[in-house]
Amino acid sequence: MATMNEEAAEVVKSGFLAAVPFARTLGVEFLEVDYDRIAMRLPDTEIHHNHVGGPHAGAMFTLGESASGAIITGAFGHLLDRAVPLAVKAEIHYRKLAMGDVIAEARLNRPREEIEAELESGGRPEFAVEVGLGTADGTATGAMTVTWTLKPIRR
Repeated sequence: MATMNEEAAEVVKSGFLAAVPFARTLGVEFLEVDYDRIAMRLPDTEIHHNHVGGPHAGAMFTLGESASGAIITGAFGHLLDRAVPLAVKAEIHYRKLAMGDVIAEARLNRPREEIEAELESGGRPEFAVEVGLGTADGTATGAMTVTWTLKPIRR
C-alpha cells in the first residue's frame, strides 16, 4: 500500500474543508491523512457540549461522518470527474461519555483498488468506512459505520 505524500495530504485537507463548510463550522482538525486511514479531532469547546458536559451526539456524528468522507476524498479524489461519492447510510453507537477532545479514526473496509475496479467495470460500488471514536487518551467512546457509494456520472 502506498503512503500519501505531504503534498497530496494537504490537497485532501484543503479540498475536504472547502467542500464541507459544516466541518469548518465545528472546527474539526486533521491529525493524520493517508489513503486508507484518516484521523480527525473535534476540539473540546463549550459550544459542542450537551446537557451532561460531553460533546453533543450530533457533533460526534459530524466528526465521524467527516472522517469517513475525508478518507473517500483521499482514496478516490482522482475519480471525481467520473463519479460522485454519496453516503448511503450511517450507524453510530455511543458507548461512553466522551470528555475532552474527541478523535475519529476512519478506515476503508475494502481495498481501494477493488472499489475502483468495480467502478471502472461499470458498477456502482458500495462499501463501508469504519470509524472509531474516542478521547485523546485513547478511551473508546463510540463507533460508527458509514456506507458510501461512488455513483458514476453519466454523460
